[in-house]
Amino acid sequence: MIVEERMRTFINSLDTGNTPFLEELEKEALEAEVPVIRREMQSFIKTLLAVQKPEHILEVGTAVGFSTLLMCEYGPENLKITTIENYEKRIPLAKENFRKAGREDQITFLEGDAGEILKELTGSFDLIFMDAAKGQYIHWLEDVLRLLRPGGILLSDNVLQEGELIQSHYLVERRNRTIYKRMREYLYALKHDPRLLTSILPLGDGAALSVKQDNASRREVRPERTAEM
Repeated sequence: MIVEERMRTFINSLDTGNTPFLEELEKEALEAEVPVIRREMQSFIKTLLAVQKPEHILEVGTAVGFSTLLMCEYGPENLKITTIENYEKRIPLAKENFRKAGREDQITFLEGDAGEILKELTGSFDLIFMDAAKGQYIHWLEDVLRLLRPGGILLSDNVLQEGELIQSHYLVERRNRTIYKRMREYLYALKHDPRLLTSILPLGDGAALSVKQDNASRREVRPERTAEM
């Protein structure tokens, strides 16, 4: 747990919720044990959209389309979203949800492996939302930064692994050690890459908010490594 449960419950109790369609979609997803972004992340994204007003968003990890449709609903009217999903069982569900919401013209849905798609993708995005296989974030980073415009925002969800990232490597279950290692590398890269300015937030299961710097505002970073825990 990143934030004490009573505090998280209190914060979420103040939330005014979403549209009836999104509320029902979230309920159905949770009943089917499909992960959707947490309430505190939903609120954060809505605020971020109001501040940045992005016109082009890239989402890596669609699931059943809840976060895609949340951004459509609370983003600017001219917003276009490109979203990527590889899990075959969820692809038809996402398509049906996009149809029901009447947002098909606003969404470009790319089916397949995100790593392969990102390498071939072109264009420039104002906001990139990473919410897919956590162990792959570090492998996708270079293509993501290539696609992110200067001044654009990279929002990475679920980066603190329920607090497991601060545990000693030896206390992490063997089956989780690869994700543990790669996520620590990813967070180090976000904080030390001179192209980025990053804040890591104890929001939900942890979020990283990174802004891509232009050439004039890049900074030099000392080439040091964090000590192994």
